[in-house]
Amino acid sequence: MKKSISRSVSRKIRHLRLRKKISGNIEKPRVAVFKSVKHIYAQAIDDGKRKTLAFASSIDRELKEKVVNSSKTEEAILVGKLLARRLLELQVNTIVFDRGGFKYHGRIQALAEAMREEGIIF
Repeated sequence: MKKSISRSVSRKIRHLRLRKKISGNIEKPRVAVFKSVKHIYAQAIDDGKRKTLAFASSIDRELKEKVVNSSKTEEAILVGKLLARRLLELQVNTIVFDRGGFKYHGRIQALAEAMREEGIIF
């Protein structure tokens, strides 16, 4: 009899498989994305020093007024643009994108494309 694996466990397995291949450094940080049912979170991480360089989420103070009546995809776009601006302030323009085991589709794709529009190179 085959055991069924839950979606969250499958996502964690995919994320671990992905993390074997990618890592970030100070010149090219890893942007890790996590989405929950209601919100989306993204952070730029220097894996060498294990430090978070920049962070943005749909519950961020700067976005609180803008996300009141917007869809989840529009929230992801706003989060991507905010994180991109924060990275450009730190003079970081190239990143490694870590989709966190999620499909590159929907909110994850919208966040990535918004970062590209702001001038971040993947």
